[in-house]
Amino acid sequence: MLENDRQDPFEDRLGAALRDAGDGFEADRATLVTAGRVRGRRALLRRRAAVVSGVAGVALAGVGGVLVLPADDPAGPARSTAASAGTPNGEATAAAAAFTGDDLLRELKGLLPGGTYGEESGRGSDHQLGPAAHLVYDDGAGAAAIGMGFARVEPGSAQVRELMACPDHNLRPYDDCTSDRLPDGSTLRLYQGYEYPDLRVDTKLWTADLVTAEGQHVSVSEWNSPAEKGAPVSRDEPPLSAERLRELVTAGVWREVVDAIPKSPKPPRSAAPRTERPEVSGKSVGDTLAALLPGRLDVVSRGGQESEYAYVVVDDGQGRSLIQVNVQYGMADGAGQVYAGGEILPDGTRLVTRQQPGEKAGSGVVMWTVDTLRPGPAGFRVVISAFNTGDQNKDATRDAPALSMEQLRKIALSGEWDRLR
Repeated sequence: MLENDRQDPFEDRLGAALRDAGDGFEADRATLVTAGRVRGRRALLRRRAAVVSGVAGVALAGVGGVLVLPADDPAGPARSTAASAGTPNGEATAAAAAFTGDDLLRELKGLLPGGTYGEESGRGSDHQLGPAAHLVYDDGAGAAAIGMGFARVEPGSAQVRELMACPDHNLRPYDDCTSDRLPDGSTLRLYQGYEYPDLRVDTKLWTADLVTAEGQHVSVSEWNSPAEKGAPVSRDEPPLSAERLRELVTAGVWREVVDAIPKSPKPPRSAAPRTERPEVSGKSVGDTLAALLPGRLDVVSRGGQESEYAYVVVDDGQGRSLIQVNVQYGMADGAGQVYAGGEILPDGTRLVTRQQPGEKAGSGVVMWTVDTLRPGPAGFRVVISAFNTGDQNKDATRDAPALSMEQLRKIALSGEWDRLR
């Protein structure tokens, strides 16, 4: 996330919707590294589904939509598709025409206000990483990178809800975000934030994400710099206003681009049943954490993600303190490295503690962590951290977190977490 990948500058942006998650908050680095290794296949699917947005990249709560352009609209589709043919049961089928990378660049430039272009690159609709387009655009006020990505997603899924949600301010700072449902049932999210959540560089990131009722996902990202990372800021703001982003992302031609992506074959019904444990609900994680807190703490806010992660901000009368927890399955792989030098409890639970500086922008922030791994093939892991601030991106507001290391240990080892196994 800290280095500029010029060959594929956009395909790894959301990894996450559900990029949302890793950049939206930062637990300790060992947690993220191990989780990424075990859940690689899941991340690949998210990357295909999110391609450009960071937000999601960005992590990105709300719902939005798309404007359907009439067939003769000059901003609508310029390419033809194969004729639809009725099937015996009355269902229509159609083979969408393929788009090359050059096609996407041509359509993108045609929808931008007048200006000059450079550093163009594109992937066609049949590319294994999915279609995408990138260029550097200059409207006379400074060069700015603009990128687009396209994918299919499952309408109404948890993935879409997380993708289209505005980020939690406690996890990621931003200036503005709206997420609305449009009349045709599509969802549209407009986001104005920053490339770096810790704001160590003034690079702004503005995005527009569209998910139609049919599951067509179109994403636009723009920066106030000629590159998303590693290039000086070239202008005060990205070139396209929120309204311009809306017009661009809802242009009818992009739906045809998504339709042209080859569909992956469905697995046979006889395929082996899934053995991977389901993700833990973020709500259940948050409820469990809140119930385990000492009674003297006043919970002033709480939040989290769709799965695995939750946080609370508490105040004991001496200032606010952020407490976050990750609960994950399948984390036994790599345990020897993560828990090296830690304890092995009588029941086989492995435990390691860490007291270290915070990993975001706040000055004087400390992060106290208790990391546990229950025995058994499921690899059930509970990691709880506390901070001496209510927001990792802001300066410390107290000398130490509201919970001691012993209290964090007691919460992490509580049998209440076993209810989520």
